[in-house]
Amino acid sequence: MLIRRHSSIVPWLSLVGVIWLQSFNGSNTDFPAYSSQLKNLLSISQIQLNNLAFASDAGKLFGWFSGVAAVFLPLWMVLTIGGILGLIGYGLQFLFVVHKISYLSYWHIFLLNILAGNSICWINTVCYMTIIRNFSFQYSQVAVGLSTSYVGLSAKVYTNIVDAISSSTSTSSSSSRSSGSVTSSRAELYLFLNSILPLMVSLITAPIFRDIMNKAEGTIIIKQEGFTVMFLITIVTGIYSVMGSLGLKKISLISPLIYAIFLGVLLLVIPLMVPVALSIREGLLKCWIKMLREKKVCSIDHDKVVAVYDDNQSRVVIEVKEQEAAAGSVVEEEEEEEEEEEDSYSTTSTSGTEIEIMRVREEIGVKEMVRRVDFWLYFFVYMFGATLGLVFMNNLGQIAESRGQAATSLVSLSSSFGSKYMLSTTASIVTLMAPIAGAFFLLVSTISTISLYIRTVIIGVCCGAFTSLTVSATTELFGVKNFSVNHNIIVANIPIGSFLFGTSAAVLYQRSSQGGASLNNGNCMGPECYRNTFLIWGSIATLGTLLAFILYTEEWYAQKHRITNKSRQ
Repeated sequence: MLIRRHSSIVPWLSLVGVIWLQSFNGSNTDFPAYSSQLKNLLSISQIQLNNLAFASDAGKLFGWFSGVAAVFLPLWMVLTIGGILGLIGYGLQFLFVVHKISYLSYWHIFLLNILAGNSICWINTVCYMTIIRNFSFQYSQVAVGLSTSYVGLSAKVYTNIVDAISSSTSTSSSSSRSSGSVTSSRAELYLFLNSILPLMVSLITAPIFRDIMNKAEGTIIIKQEGFTVMFLITIVTGIYSVMGSLGLKKISLISPLIYAIFLGVLLLVIPLMVPVALSIREGLLKCWIKMLREKKVCSIDHDKVVAVYDDNQSRVVIEVKEQEAAAGSVVEEEEEEEEEEEDSYSTTSTSGTEIEIMRVREEIGVKEMVRRVDFWLYFFVYMFGATLGLVFMNNLGQIAESRGQAATSLVSLSSSFGSKYMLSTTASIVTLMAPIAGAFFLLVSTISTISLYIRTVIIGVCCGAFTSLTVSATTELFGVKNFSVNHNIIVANIPIGSFLFGTSAAVLYQRSSQGGASLNNGNCMGPECYRNTFLIWGSIATLGTLLAFILYTEEWYAQKHRITNKSRQ
């Protein structure tokens, strides 16, 4: 049997770099944490504020530019462009808020938000393309789901950094600053961090993305144990972040600065241990190979083992006869029963013949994709699920304010993990849509604080999991070859849904303010402010659940048809 080794560090190092990027790339998800302050600073209405949230999502309408750029430019350059666009989009807003720029109109800020939202597409494209190129199809689905789950943590990361900075500065100047100046400074901090952190992380990780594996160079043995460790790290990080949102810092008397440092260690340092451990292991293996080369493998029976060494020590091929495989020789056995073809897996029939079942459909371009029924099913399921949840999160600032709660605590809870692990993608989408619909209907009658928190967690977890599944769904439905353009076409549903759902919510909010709802400084207060909105959103999510079930049924029959055709061949 054939054992090939190529450097296994590059895929894992690139996965860690993607996790770092995704942890800071969701800069638009912290908008509800400072939206109320921004509304007061700019003296704008609720509808105008909603349009700013829509503008950030509207940047995804131009996300296909990043997909085209990824075809012609190196990924590190695409990544750097994304960081620079974010610096311009959020940086100019920050300079205006701190009065370093004398004048920016509302429409200037609207266009800057579009630019900032588009920057996220460039970084996401690099993350997805890196994983697809570095991992086989079987493992790329797990890696994408694992890394994408960190996007939901971005708001939590930014909020913790702002809390840490605010707590350290407020202790020294609390007596001389008014509450208005404190809230204003928090909005300034969010804009400042949104502008510099994605660019800083992009520049740090850019060298990693210069070294992208070419699958044609050789087989890379990916250990399942590595994903198990990464998955455990993700769970621990998610539990730690949720406990912090539920008041761990107050209960355990941990300062915001210490809490933020621990979260930074979980995000930046602990995942890096996986490629470091693999690097040490690979170094030890090279030393062992060198020892064998110097001894000319004299301790091994040459009738049973043939060793072929490449000039490059990073690669060695050792062929061992079948009868010796179980004999316990000095050669370290890392057996690979069969080299699996990319984008496929094998199963054995009762007759013992192997049937390859393609998990990916035929490679489909944009023109053919938009003419398919499953594209539109998937498009609207995405809009009625993850996009609707995103609109809910964009409005969390006002929802929390209307219930008399702190926006930052709800935003932290909504920033929840969700990842795919060896489940059918379309089946998982169906199971995630139903809880979203139920949570919206339950929010209609929710009065207590704990109920509001629980519903927010449900929507946040399900939408986070849905988002982590979208890349896998795109590749399974429409192939890998045109992924960078296809996926950016699909996510165009986000600005459309954001505008439709967000605008209707803002109109209903203002009607409630002008109706019988109580007011506080012109802001609507009470559960009735969003009651009709939650009813509409729950109905939309229910329709999305039905469409998701239809998509799953259609895909199941298509999969069955492919298996039947393969078995006949």
